[in-house]
Amino acid sequence: MDFLQNHIEALIFCSPTPAKLADIKACLSEMFNADVPEEDIQGALTRIEEKFQGEEYSFQLYKAGGGYQFLTKPAYQASIGIMLKQQSKKRLSTSAMETLSIIAYKQPISKTDVENIRGVNCDYAVQKLLDKGLIEILGKAETIGRPILYGTSPKFMEYFGINDINELPTPKDFTSEVNTIGETPENQ
Repeated sequence: MDFLQNHIEALIFCSPTPAKLADIKACLSEMFNADVPEEDIQGALTRIEEKFQGEEYSFQLYKAGGGYQFLTKPAYQASIGIMLKQQSKKRLSTSAMETLSIIAYKQPISKTDVENIRGVNCDYAVQKLLDKGLIEILGKAETIGRPILYGTSPKFMEYFGINDINELPTPKDFTSEVNTIGETPENQ
């Protein structure tokens, strides 16, 4: 049964959302090419829960959202909080910030359109913004090649402390008069 227990631990550990009993059973049954009884899985889950209640572990098994997941024990929340705070302070690079600004103001927008505005390749910046969860894929354009369209995510709103995209400052309208230095307009 330790063999089964180890596989269940691995499934719960790698699952990005609470691992549901039915999903665990389906994975194990496919892997072992045989039906794994729910009673055996429940027994293994009980043993896993008891195992991780010990003080030698910093996390434990929780039943939440209709499934099972490993979560940090409350005693370690302070250290986790400090680490998360430090990670969140990491600033965006200039290119990532430029890319994010273009996406925020022009969304939904394709990567090609962002590159046309910036004048440089933005693969890395888009990937970093996706990794940080600041942008998300909104769908595909109804144009030739059906390029992926990007837009800001709810995390973007949280990151910048706004509730709605309309709360972004309006971009200044630059006219040719503002951008010319020391030149007299031709019609004078």
